[in-house]
Amino acid sequence: MPTTELDRFRTVWDTESGLTVKLLEALPADQYDFRPDPGNRSIGEMAWHLGEIEGYITLGIANGAVTFQEAPPNMQRPREVRQLAPGYQRVHQEAMARLANLTDADLDREIPFIDRPMPIRDLLWGAILMHSIHHRGQLSLMCRLAGGVAPGIYGPNREEMAAMRERMKAGV
Repeated sequence: MPTTELDRFRTVWDTESGLTVKLLEALPADQYDFRPDPGNRSIGEMAWHLGEIEGYITLGIANGAVTFQEAPPNMQRPREVRQLAPGYQRVHQEAMARLANLTDADLDREIPFIDRPMPIRDLLWGAILMHSIHHRGQLSLMCRLAGGVAPGIYGPNREEMAAMRERMKAGV
């Protein structure tokens, strides 16, 4: 059980990462370039953006300034759906390792975030976690629009709910 805010963040972040992997593994294999809006990201680009968020923000925290000028290691975007989940898992593990020495005392420390100072706490909860959850929601919808079945994240999806109802009817 997490005892500090940083412990809690790490636990939530890792849990959310597992849910992200679940979605990435459910993306339609032949729909990497599916783009419901010509001016926005494709499924493959949106999926990889989830890794970019973790990579770039944690590198910035580790370096003392989030500038997006230096690319973290392993940021080359995979070009096939089947490579997205393992690539994201690698980036997530590297991001977690990058922040391993962060302490609760660091949470209120402000570092430059592009053009303004921002507390590390806000970068962790907002720029990493909530930002990722926001884009994961978009990716879930893109998955459906591309003909896939996005898994339930915070509850069952319609297919999972139908299966639960059938099991309940059958008394299983």
